[in-house]
Amino acid sequence: MESSETFPENAVKAITDDQLRMALNKVRDGFGGARRQAAVDRLPEFDALRDAARDIKNHAISHLDLYLERFEQRVIESGGVVHWCETPDEARDLILRLCQEVDARTVTKGKTMIAEEIGLNPFLEAHGITPIETDLGEYIIQLADEPPSHIIAPAIHKTKDQVADLFHEHHQAYGKTERLDDPGELVDEARQVLRRKYIEADVGITGANFLIAETGSTVIVTNEGNGDLTQTLPQRHIVLATPEKIVPTLEDATTLLRVLARSATGQEFSVYTTFSTGPKRQQDLDGPESFHVVILDNGRSQLVGGPFQDMLRCIKCGTCLFHCPVYASVGGHAYGSVYQGPMGAVLTPNLIGLPTTRHLPNASSLCGRCESVCPVRIPIPRMLRRLREEAHAESVTPLHERLALRAWAWMAQRPAVYRLWARFMAGALRTFSGRTGRLRRLPFARGWTKERDFPAPQGDTFLDLWRQSGGAARDKA
Repeated sequence: MESSETFPENAVKAITDDQLRMALNKVRDGFGGARRQAAVDRLPEFDALRDAARDIKNHAISHLDLYLERFEQRVIESGGVVHWCETPDEARDLILRLCQEVDARTVTKGKTMIAEEIGLNPFLEAHGITPIETDLGEYIIQLADEPPSHIIAPAIHKTKDQVADLFHEHHQAYGKTERLDDPGELVDEARQVLRRKYIEADVGITGANFLIAETGSTVIVTNEGNGDLTQTLPQRHIVLATPEKIVPTLEDATTLLRVLARSATGQEFSVYTTFSTGPKRQQDLDGPESFHVVILDNGRSQLVGGPFQDMLRCIKCGTCLFHCPVYASVGGHAYGSVYQGPMGAVLTPNLIGLPTTRHLPNASSLCGRCESVCPVRIPIPRMLRRLREEAHAESVTPLHERLALRAWAWMAQRPAVYRLWARFMAGALRTFSGRTGRLRRLPFARGWTKERDFPAPQGDTFLDLWRQSGGAARDKA
């Protein structure tokens, strides 16, 4: 997996990958473009629902202790168990113990980003338990031994031919010796293979889009039905979630669901929306014999009451990624993190620290498109600027960058010096450009001219041009 520390190098590599660029363009124009807008246009009250969703999440986060306690009480009343974990190590060890209690050898997994966050799959494999991803995209990248490249579309960087090669390589063990090429046939082949795994699995692990305090229910949305099979067929169902997934009531959950699918995939509603409340009851036709909810903090509680609390509103729809010009150019792997794009550029530094993720807050043009489409109105650009400020204040940014900013700040506080410097640089750059009026190479700024010629200034500053045009006189008048 790429590292966040090498984001600039990762980005350069990604930009030169024509296949990746083609895949990103297709997904952006689909999920993030016309489909989303059409779904939004069909719901006149969408903006009002965004306000309501924001308020619901703000209220829940402000009363996390109350609603989490209520959720635990309701889960216990329904016959389930809630486990509280502070660190990834605690969560991994607990899940391993829960699997070993039922002598699990195979575990099916519904889509859960928290499992990716804590590295659950390799941990289980190291202890003799085989995890099987059941979301088609997650299954593909598991076969490829790669991390997700998008929070809801983990395999968007893969072509049809690459998927066909992966299936041909890995499915021969199941008697699938023919290399298929048709997408429908590939999906059917994956379905046949996974069907065996659902039956073999002793434990099913899913994430949760929401935890409902009112009923003790967990909610998961899928488009393939894999979440339902993962949590109903095995004898034990484990839900892995984080505390900010809590919402007070069923009605609140439905409000959030109305904005989630439209923002994520351009659907009015996901194909499957599954509510799980405790283990199988006597009158139930199916369901797990035991039901466990593992709530992992992993730094989330530290965000409450601070400048990054708004990030806890995130419902992981991924629409900010589809609308981000940086993500559209480099894809998800360049970020070197489970969480990519604008939301990842805020969340990841808060989870693992700025020293190893200092490039991520700068992986943004601050155009504001992420905030404009966010279904819960998270002010991502403001938080990215705050992280940049903290990186500078904590001396995380390189020394030469800090010195350059200090020099600029010193001049900006002295208008006469700033104007003199601006005149000097404008004239010098015009002279340096020669007769062409273009700068082919810039000392100390080669990145600007490495791939293109840069237009030289006219030789005058903005204030000089303003005075020459009579603007100063008009202002006085």
